[in-house]
Amino acid sequence: MYAIIETGGKQYKVEAGDTLFIEKLDVEPEQEITFDKVVAVCTDAGISLGTPYLDDVTVTARVVKNGKAKKITVMTYKPKKNEKRKMGHRQPYTKIEVTAVNA
Repeated sequence: MYAIIETGGKQYKVEAGDTLFIEKLDVEPEQEITFDKVVAVCTDAGISLGTPYLDDVTVTARVVKNGKAKKITVMTYKPKKNEKRKMGHRQPYTKIEVTAVNA
């Protein structure tokens, strides 16, 4: 059984036992979190699609940790103007482990 959830403006296909890196959520590590924006769920009986979300389906997960991704370097450059700038960026994330799909 798997479900498609929406969080942080993105959609993820999740099953019980999956580990995901999602956009940073305001929760502490080792807390349980419930995702109620379930777009679709696939069971043995078939696929159920929401319009836009399913009402009676939730996905529960455990927060493993909050962190930052590796640094990326961004260079901006304008030719013939002697203008250049070097910047770095580290995207914050939340690592979760899906415990159950409640359908």
